[in-house]
Amino acid sequence: MEQELTAEEKQRIGESIRGKYLQVAISPKGLFRYPTGRAGLEALGYDPVMVLALPDTVADAYCGGGNPVSLGPIREGEAVLDIGCGAGVDSILAGKLTGPAGAVTGIDLVPEMLARARENARLAGVDKVYFQESSAEQLSFPEASFDVVISNGVFNLVVDKVKALGEVFRVLKPGGRFMLADQVLAGELPKETKSRVENWAR
Repeated sequence: MEQELTAEEKQRIGESIRGKYLQVAISPKGLFRYPTGRAGLEALGYDPVMVLALPDTVADAYCGGGNPVSLGPIREGEAVLDIGCGAGVDSILAGKLTGPAGAVTGIDLVPEMLARARENARLAGVDKVYFQESSAEQLSFPEASFDVVISNGVFNLVVDKVKALGEVFRVLKPGGRFMLADQVLAGELPKETKSRVENWAR
């Protein structure tokens, strides 16, 4: 049975994640083992017309590990939640798909990432794309609020994944879609808790 993390270990994980993403808020270049920026968007098969329309500053902020908007439709007029929105690139693209009749809310734990997301949304000229500080494990929305929940490279960082998944399905409308792109561990989880905590956000 997997050993439960202590409150102190969870705090250290949170501090590690915030520390890394303070740097990412400035620029993700060189901080990940995969392409970021416009090269990452192109490599992951994002709609080339939509990618081309992004200002360079916005595209340069992209650091996702996958392409959640390719996993199903995002329709005009829908309500979308982006969990772990980072610099807001997926939220912005979702906002272009939902149009003025829809709305997108991006959440993140790092205020500096949210500030970058708000500026990116302004630069991209999207309306009804909002950003707020919130945790995946405790979403601050009523039940059945969203048609679609997207997340890109975030759930691997969440400590209580079961609780976070429960929150996703709580806020989804009946028949809603959860479109998740993330990393998975191919080998065994390190048995030593200290090693797991130290490597959580790497």
